[in-house]
Amino acid sequence: MWHNARLLNLIASALYALVALMALGAGLLWLAQRPVFAITHVELTSMEGGPLRHVNAPSVRANALGKLSGNFFTLDLNAARQAFESVPWVRHASVRREWPNGLAVQVEEHEALGTWGGADTGRLINTYGEVFVANTAEAEEDAQLLALDGPPDSEEDVVGKLEIMREWFRPMKAEPLSVALSGRYAWRARLSNGLVVEFGREQNEDDRAAMEARVKRFVASWPQLTEQWGKQIEYADLRYPNGFAIRAANVRFLTDAQAAAAAKAAAKAAAAAPQAASAGTTNNNPTRLKSKNAEKSR
Repeated sequence: MWHNARLLNLIASALYALVALMALGAGLLWLAQRPVFAITHVELTSMEGGPLRHVNAPSVRANALGKLSGNFFTLDLNAARQAFESVPWVRHASVRREWPNGLAVQVEEHEALGTWGGADTGRLINTYGEVFVANTAEAEEDAQLLALDGPPDSEEDVVGKLEIMREWFRPMKAEPLSVALSGRYAWRARLSNGLVVEFGREQNEDDRAAMEARVKRFVASWPQLTEQWGKQIEYADLRYPNGFAIRAANVRFLTDAQAAAAAKAAAKAAAAAPQAASAGTTNNNPTRLKSKNAEKSR
């Protein structure tokens, strides 16, 4: 081999090329680690094309930039996307590099529909039925927040039922302001006209169809109910299979014990009434007695 000049030349060329590649790689690595390529600029835009309402540079700096690792060349874009999606109000994020030290980030903001589990929990729910944590006061700047609640993993069901209830009560010119699903899968809602409605349980398709039929019957009866009670109706129980119960404001309902006591008092008063009337005919009309005496004297 050592006497083969051609083979020696090939080996030497290969070694030179290897050294050159190593030098080039070392140079690129050195260059890539220069501060000029550190991520220092982030451009935020909305996926919908309009202005961002809640996501801004201070919130991004506070919640995302500290989680980024690497520079323009070494940054993991998937990890960067997750970091930006951890920013309050960000539902989805898309990240791409911008030469030489920037990132272009497109975000989709949550559209808050209401609170979830109570206004003091700090949890909001969006129009997709997804729960997120953000400043409730900021959400209230956009629109009135609904009050939604339910067991774990029922968020999409509650939002779906909200849309159905909007259609149910549209003929009454009312819409739900709060919708709650109990642990026993019973529905309850409060409408914009102040009416609280109990719907009953819903565990299968038969329950769902029966509930819809009861609601339609109630809505159809609403004009007659308001004609009789005006706007005083504050509660409706639709859990009965063949009817419903209502409660009106300023109307007092007696308990069974109170009703029995009232009936007893009324009976006692009725029994005493004839005696009082009889006594009145003989003794309690002095004007008439005086007139009769006067006639006798004449």
